[in-house]
Amino acid sequence: MISTSDRQDAIQLIDEALAEGARLQAACAELGIGTNTYRRWVRGDQDRRPKAVRPVPRHALSPEERQQVLEICHRPEFASLPPGQIVPRLLDEEGRYVASESSYYRILREHGEQHHRGRARAPRPKGDPQRHRVTRPNACWSWDVTYCVPRP
Repeated sequence: MISTSDRQDAIQLIDEALAEGARLQAACAELGIGTNTYRRWVRGDQDRRPKAVRPVPRHALSPEERQQVLEICHRPEFASLPPGQIVPRLLDEEGRYVASESSYYRILREHGEQHHRGRARAPRPKGDPQRHRVTRPNACWSWDVTYCVPRP
């Protein structure tokens, strides 16, 4: 979202361009905004999106269902499994479907439990490739793999 001061600067720049003979559409395109956006800013309409009241979807999980998802993830047989394995196992073994896989991930993330869940070490990011510094002739030998690839 654009701050109010940036909006005022944009309006001033467009007004100057219009005074010099530029067309509104071209001036707005130069700043990357639409003509309707410019007109709304000139009217002084404030952005009401951050304060908008958004209704809860009818199909949203209830607090009890969300708690049930957490309890399922905390069970010993599922404690080391990701949601991608919990949901199908729960459905196969118990015939229960509480929520989708993405809902499991979302709920775990909201409660700060979305991290590595297995017994193996957590994956670590790979570092930069090894680099060699050559300071004299014949100090570093390497293969050029472009010649190893068969050509059609």
